[in-house]
Amino acid sequence: MLRGLTTVTYYADDLEAARRWYTELLGAEPYFNREGPDGRPAYVEFRIGDYQHELGLISSRYAPWHTPERPAGVIVYWHVDDVHAAFERLLAMGAKEHEKPVDRGEGFVTASVTDPFGNLLGVMENPHYLDVLGSIRRA
Repeated sequence: MLRGLTTVTYYADDLEAARRWYTELLGAEPYFNREGPDGRPAYVEFRIGDYQHELGLISSRYAPWHTPERPAGVIVYWHVDDVHAAFERLLAMGAKEHEKPVDRGEGFVTASVTDPFGNLLGVMENPHYLDVLGSIRRA
């Protein structure tokens, strides 16, 4: 039934500030921008990583629910080569610690932050990710 990750979306009250923050974090401009019917920015989307996954930022005015006062919900973990370095960079950019780096054993290390817009963002060293990537490149 589930065939693969297509798009991860984060909400932000200040979409322009979120676009700038994620542009700096990712080192790339969004490839897609959409305005709402009012002419204000409504959605931006980046393609990132080895598989060109989509990371979308949506103006909170389109959220189908009330935004919680504190971060909650699913944490999507993005593979990084060095969790400790990525975690420190995120904190230096204004993110807040959600869970500091934890060694989960056998090469798996996770950490998570709350971005400046209230979204949970996870980073992970994941040997399975590298195995899959290596098998695809050899094929």
